[in-house]
Amino acid sequence: MSYEVKLQNRIARVEILSRQNDQLLVAVDGKEYSLDFVQIGKGSYSILHKNKSYNVELIPVNGIKKYHVNTFKNTYEVEIIDAESKYLASRRHGQEDDDEAIITSPIPGKVVKVYIKDGDAVEAGQTLVVIAAMKMESEFKAPKAGIVRSVNAIEGQSVDARQELVTIEFATEDTKS
Repeated sequence: MSYEVKLQNRIARVEILSRQNDQLLVAVDGKEYSLDFVQIGKGSYSILHKNKSYNVELIPVNGIKKYHVNTFKNTYEVEIIDAESKYLASRRHGQEDDDEAIITSPIPGKVVKVYIKDGDAVEAGQTLVVIAAMKMESEFKAPKAGIVRSVNAIEGQSVDARQELVTIEFATEDTKS
């Protein structure tokens, strides 16, 4: 099975060559990688490559096949581009609402830190909220520059899966100047 994966400004061709139990052989732009790939929770994965361990969270974003991918240190915007997503994008052309983002918690957890409040201006990549779940802390970052319209996360509060944490209205060219 083959996909195009957009990671920030780069599009890579990713092909799943084989899968046996937790062993996954993938090719990224023709280069092969042998991975030990285990789902450890809803949207959370452990990947072992050349004796290095990586924990990854996939958080669905409003969109066709778009995700925030949280690693221990970074958050990335990723889009899966396959035949289905190309078809759905063509059907939705002009209907998408890219003026705001709703940041949600992918799994139940506890709010450790809230760095913003309603009305704050935020920059792309700025940490908004930290959630602790499954003995890991995850930072939720602003995907684009904008204004915080609502904060529903309170430090010390427990949150449910898919609970809204923050709503951001993205800056337009007119509001950036």
